[in-house]
Amino acid sequence: MSPELAQQLLLKTLLPLSLLIAAGGLWPRWQPGLSPVALRGAISRLVLDFFAPMLFFAVAARATVDLSLLQVPAILGVATLGGLALAALAVFATPLGRQLSGPAKGTILLASGFGNVLFFGYPFLTTVFGESGTRYPFFADMLATTPLVWSLGVWIAFRCGNHTEHASFLHMWLRLPPVWGFAAGLAVNLSGLPLDPLIEAAHWAGSPTIPLMLFVLGLTIPWHDLRPQKAVVIVLAIKLALMPLLALGVALAWPGPLSEPGEAAVLEAAMPTMVMVIALADRFGLDARLAGLVMGWSTLTGLVTLPLWLGLLRGLTT
Repeated sequence: MSPELAQQLLLKTLLPLSLLIAAGGLWPRWQPGLSPVALRGAISRLVLDFFAPMLFFAVAARATVDLSLLQVPAILGVATLGGLALAALAVFATPLGRQLSGPAKGTILLASGFGNVLFFGYPFLTTVFGESGTRYPFFADMLATTPLVWSLGVWIAFRCGNHTEHASFLHMWLRLPPVWGFAAGLAVNLSGLPLDPLIEAAHWAGSPTIPLMLFVLGLTIPWHDLRPQKAVVIVLAIKLALMPLLALGVALAWPGPLSEPGEAAVLEAAMPTMVMVIALADRFGLDARLAGLVMGWSTLTGLVTLPLWLGLLRGLTT
């Protein structure tokens, strides 16, 4: 990694990410009358219902869609399934699992397999790859992470949690506004209609998505209780080391030399645990405290490991 890219990552990506997360963590101290849980829920709903669909529409409408782009969700999907499988082995086939409740096992599975591919991935990959990097997180999220979260992920939460939900996976997935925003953007993209003013307006309207969700991440992390546990260490090893290593193996086995989409897929696999894990924990009665701990430690550790993975990738391509 060149000194120029390292400086850009520090100043344009890692510093703003850290400030937004820290602001979310400090906000309850400045506004003690507000419930962090209620605020987190209100912001998340606003982003999911309005800001995120606008941003998904704008990016999908402008993206250069080609076969190489599909390499990103394909590699990430394989790595995600691999991460879930490794986590299942850890909690069901080792002594660690005998000490854990069902909700804790479900939390470990979800936290090990699903990463923050959009809210971390978008600013990180945009800095690394420039304009072409903006499309990778959205296609990775919409074609790999979101379908897996709302099918296999919800099934895991449903089976492991203490709840009274009666989930219809397809029904829940089809009701997600970002899915329809992404589909509408692809339709506009493939139609070739001259709708640049509308696309620009949607991009501007959706721009608060990433900052708001990073703020929510700061609200979610239990800063007062960040004590490492054996379960947290297992998740970090799978999510931040083994899962991107698996993605790298798939990318290197892909026909041809290691390409930009292949590098993007490896970096997406190396992202820290996604914010949606805490929402699934709340909804399906998983171990929300453990989910918060994992999110906190994976986020803080990911700020260090992501540049290391990028340095490794750049070393392989030079």
